[in-house]
Amino acid sequence: MEIKLEMLTKVFDNKDKGKTTAVNKLDITIPSGKLIGLLGPSGCGKSTTLYMIAGLLKPTEGKIYFGEENVTDIPPEDRGIGLVFQNYALYPHMTVAQNIMFPLENLKVPKAEAIERAQEMADLVGIGELMDRKPKQLSGGQQQRVAIARALVKKPRVLLLDEPLSNLDARLRLATREEIKRIQRETGITTIFVTHDQEEAMSISDEIVLMELGIKQQVGAPQDVYDKPSNLFVAKFLGTPPINLFDGRIEDGKIMLGNANIGQLKADNQEVIVGIRPEGFTIADRSSFQVEVDMVETIGRDTTLIIENPTKEGETFRAIVDAEKRIKPGDKIKLNVKKSKLFVFEKDTGELVK
Repeated sequence: MEIKLEMLTKVFDNKDKGKTTAVNKLDITIPSGKLIGLLGPSGCGKSTTLYMIAGLLKPTEGKIYFGEENVTDIPPEDRGIGLVFQNYALYPHMTVAQNIMFPLENLKVPKAEAIERAQEMADLVGIGELMDRKPKQLSGGQQQRVAIARALVKKPRVLLLDEPLSNLDARLRLATREEIKRIQRETGITTIFVTHDQEEAMSISDEIVLMELGIKQQVGAPQDVYDKPSNLFVAKFLGTPPINLFDGRIEDGKIMLGNANIGQLKADNQEVIVGIRPEGFTIADRSSFQVEVDMVETIGRDTTLIIENPTKEGETFRAIVDAEKRIKPGDKIKLNVKKSKLFVFEKDTGELVK
């Protein structure tokens, strides 16, 4: 089921604070059968977007299409959506089986069929042997799977997941996100996954929609967005360790950091912000970019050098290098910068200098 959002806007009117635009003219198409991550910091509008798709919030402007059907004014129960909340929202007095079957009661599905479908979904999410337990007898990951099975049992056209892993510990988050990806692939259902965690979005999504202040910043395959950020916000938001930022300038087609020429770019002379991914450095015999190492972190063959930022007083940057010889704090080294890991942004707007 393809989902299309056309100029979707949501404005909240708070009597004390005035009007707040949570989502601003969002215009995207979500391909059928894909898992899409809505990603961004808290307050960027991702959950508001999800609730408008679900029908729990009415858009101020714009339209929502499921395939060719305009569902903008259709109530939630008639949209064919399955929704999984952050807190799971399980009924504590019901068994796993009863929780999963609950949506089918509202649809008047015969009991025998409801039991069969509930068992099928429980087996799919890996909790088929827990049907007689109550939620308090389950781990957080098991409760999450019950919530997903309950959302899937009514055979929705679209599955919506709102920060579904935020209440789990780190190890369980990793295992559960792999399970969500497996379930989505096996069912082939169009799925929208809301998260503020870039690692989750990058690992689980076929595409990500990165948002900030209610505005779409970039859409694409996770690695493509990481490799080709469209602006400074995207470059800063994606990446662990984060991208290194320097005050630089374009001078006669050269990218300059102080007196060091680190690359070429055909653009007007101007002050710029230069971004370099930590893995974008190599140790060189000849280079005008000479630095002194402050600290060294070594894991396997990778050596992370922590170095004073030559353009920002009191700040450091990180260079992840494959060092053939041991590097020590206090060593002076020369660095080259890989072209594919180097980005130049306008100082005023943060847009990519092309």
